[in-house]
Amino acid sequence: MKQWLIVPVKPFDKAKSRLGGVLPDTMRAELSAQLLEQTLRIAVAADLFAQIAVVSRDPVALTTAAALGAIGLMENLADLNSALTQACGYAHTSGADAALLLPADLPRLRQQDLIELVEAFSSHPRTVVLAPSRDGGTNALMLPLPAPFPFAFGPDSLCFHRALAAAAGYTTTVVNSPTLAFDLDSPADLCEFVADPTCQIPVKSAIARSIYKMP
Repeated sequence: MKQWLIVPVKPFDKAKSRLGGVLPDTMRAELSAQLLEQTLRIAVAADLFAQIAVVSRDPVALTTAAALGAIGLMENLADLNSALTQACGYAHTSGADAALLLPADLPRLRQQDLIELVEAFSSHPRTVVLAPSRDGGTNALMLPLPAPFPFAFGPDSLCFHRALAAAAGYTTTVVNSPTLAFDLDSPADLCEFVADPTCQIPVKSAIARSIYKMP
């Protein structure tokens, strides 16, 4: 099976808008850039994918992708579901028959998470693999290509994706992982990230000083 990893990335200067009240724009952009780099390095080291693709409207994100051996796809429409549809179409026409869709804002991501997702997908015929976020969203989705249903990323997307998969004749396998479930959406998430010694990216200490008003 030829499986791709697809990572959608918002423009760094627009990412993590819900953290705007606690982090300056430049720091949010740096956080997003470093999370993307971490995600790509983990994926490359896992050596599970025929190709890794980053789909984004941000030229810096695409340059980062190329520097780490991934394909950079310029996003056609400013919409996550449309971007993923575009990237899955490109992957399929390039010979991929499955794709793992993974956001770049999972600071606790491990190689083992990727292994578990791929193994869950490979172990069952006609299945779609989902990893939920803590608020009922979807933090990972692995499915065959061409995609058998439209994407529904957004609020309560886990339920929507399960229903769409069932309507298309697929079973769903849910991978409940505390490391996959944790993303950075709120100031509370950011405080949890700063306090977690397993989350190690260079900008973390600057973030801690900023949110706790340290010198």
